[in-house]
Amino acid sequence: MKRQGIINSSIAKVLVDLGHTDYIVVGDAGLPVPPGVIKIDLALTPGTPSFQAVVGAVYDDMVIEKVIAATEVKEKNPDQHQYMDQQFGEAIEYVSHEDFKKLTAKAKAIIRTGETTPYSNCILQSGVFF
Repeated sequence: MKRQGIINSSIAKVLVDLGHTDYIVVGDAGLPVPPGVIKIDLALTPGTPSFQAVVGAVYDDMVIEKVIAATEVKEKNPDQHQYMDQQFGEAIEYVSHEDFKKLTAKAKAIIRTGETTPYSNCILQSGVFF
């Protein structure tokens, strides 16, 4: 048994298997999952678990080098934008939502939350643990 950190076995396995610059995605309930990408579905009801709760748990258990988010989050979802800015600061790179969805095809996994607010998605790029 793990003593701390993420206890969801699917997420824990993905995190342990990540290499430098690999992607995982934390997405809202509506983010499409490209063929061939593992979907870890945590959604229970609308809003549960929240995007912020899942991002926070993964953040505590993962070395994150860079974060990619859709530019649209700045205007369309200022609460999520503020959260990501506080959590990741200058590590965030913004791309169009269309480009964001294309990048998800390179992810090792997409973690689906119950979040229903628009553009509540981010790509977490793994760093190195040294």
